[in-house]
Amino acid sequence: MKLGDITAPEHQANGKPLDGIRILAIEQMQSLPYGTQLLARMGAEVVKIEHPVRGDLGRGSTPGITDPQGRPVGGTYLRNNLNKRSVGMDLKNPAAIDLIRRMVPRFDVLAENLKPGTLAKAGLGYEDLAQLHPGLIYLSVSGFGNLGQSPYGHWPAYAPIAEAMGGLYAINRAEGEDVTVSPVGALGDTGSGLFAVIGVLMALRQRERHGHGQYVDISMFDAMVAFGDMVPNYWSLGTDPRIPTSIINDGFPIDSGELVIQIGREHQFERLCHLIGRPEWLTDDRFSTRQGWRDHLGEIRSALRAWAGDRTTIQAADDLAAAGIAAAPVFEAADVIDDPHVAARHMLVEIPRPDADTSVLTPGNPVKLSSVSEGPETRPPWLGEHTDEVLAEELGLDPDELAQLRTDGVVG
Repeated sequence: MKLGDITAPEHQANGKPLDGIRILAIEQMQSLPYGTQLLARMGAEVVKIEHPVRGDLGRGSTPGITDPQGRPVGGTYLRNNLNKRSVGMDLKNPAAIDLIRRMVPRFDVLAENLKPGTLAKAGLGYEDLAQLHPGLIYLSVSGFGNLGQSPYGHWPAYAPIAEAMGGLYAINRAEGEDVTVSPVGALGDTGSGLFAVIGVLMALRQRERHGHGQYVDISMFDAMVAFGDMVPNYWSLGTDPRIPTSIINDGFPIDSGELVIQIGREHQFERLCHLIGRPEWLTDDRFSTRQGWRDHLGEIRSALRAWAGDRTTIQAADDLAAAGIAAAPVFEAADVIDDPHVAARHMLVEIPRPDADTSVLTPGNPVKLSSVSEGPETRPPWLGEHTDEVLAEELGLDPDELAQLRTDGVVG
């Protein structure tokens, strides 16, 4: 989907679910920006506060592009800041703190993911701002939370820190095997961002009913404990989550690539045996139990590879699906980009590059609503691109006042 495209135009008159909701985001990197981007896609207006010189730290990530002024814009920033406006502001300057405090009553949500306590020390904590705006929803995303005490509260935290502590790296891991860090990308960030969105939506609903705002506190560690739900659950049931369960849930190499297949019930194994031409396994004691399937997984892999022959991974998965067996090709990046499902569901957005005649691809919105049009998307903002525009709109500052703030290093 090209930037700005709109699908289902007949639904444009319905607007978006969060039209009218305004979010002031003091955010960095991915965990919160991912969440506020999703809220923006649902119609919320997001004004992003960034340092006037270095900006969101995600701008310095690699790989990346350069903006029209030749400044770096990293991939982390590009994929998490669609549909936002950028205000460059130095929060170490007391005048900037005053500007934020004056802006807060005009917004529904103040969202931040700085080190716990940073904003409170500057006079921008929840208790301070709730006095200015009792209906304010104050969202914090951090490694270990802000409400209550954590023994790790002073630790810096990125996605793999939360993933590791949440037990995700203990699942299906052989004894002595080295840890594979971030096996599914920055789940610690994106997963925490999803819980942040849920928290904001819940708080908005509560405010509709009772009229007051509240603090929404998301810990990345908590989020990963939730995503790794099987780890404490299996342990409590006497099972080590490092040991694969007694089902087929594995990769299967074939000549054209690799498949992932899950078979957890006897009738599914029976269907596999018939499909790949091994009906004799149904009366073979070696395959009479689920543990037997695992003990002889190598034989199953060999037989499946022979059956697949010259089928593509898609064709093999399609035949397995027709037999009622859950299977999928293991896609590489090029496969995802060229997949017809991804195209039909508008799951890739093209961001034009100012420094090259190509586009940067980033995922589209996975939340599809039958009566809401999709898009339009706007590119991630250049650093401080909307500073004057936002401060003039929100606080009525005139050009001379804005120029003085810039001279004083308050904004950029």
